[in-house]
Amino acid sequence: MPVQNEHRQATAESLTAGSRNEYLTFSLGDEDYGVDILRVREIRGWEAVTRIPNSPLYVKGVLNLRGTIVPVFDLRLRIGMPMRAYTKGTVVVVLRIVGSDGDRNIGIVVDDVSDVLSMDMAGIQRVPDFGSRLNTEFIFGMVSAGKKMIMILDVDRLAPDHGNGGSSCVRPGRNVNEEIS
Repeated sequence: MPVQNEHRQATAESLTAGSRNEYLTFSLGDEDYGVDILRVREIRGWEAVTRIPNSPLYVKGVLNLRGTIVPVFDLRLRIGMPMRAYTKGTVVVVLRIVGSDGDRNIGIVVDDVSDVLSMDMAGIQRVPDFGSRLNTEFIFGMVSAGKKMIMILDVDRLAPDHGNGGSSCVRPGRNVNEEIS
């Protein structure tokens, strides 16, 4: 996937060595993930959402976030993990993503939020080449934190069209009060 590699390379080159960023870390089962804290808009406990007919299984539905419709994706299903029953620790992390059609918000359902991790950008390693059989398009890089390996997600790729002009089952970011034509 040449576009994927170009995106990662451009993102990596925009980061300067020695700079520190903070990442919200969370878990999906026994795996740990992180997202740039500057992309996090809100963390909400799981609550029922409005289902969208004929949407992919990973699309849980939409929620109304202060007048804006926000699509909610089950991150486990989006990245190919098996479904798991939601618990008291299950949360929705609302993220700002950037696409060709501008900024918008999406929600991702995760098992639980862990911590905020501050790390030197030089510590983020490239994703190993697993060949074409393993899809790593959602992973920007990996970092070791103690005994854990944390996968840093490329949040802009989580939406179905990830900003490349493809069709999406949900058009996020529409204001409830806008006139629908």
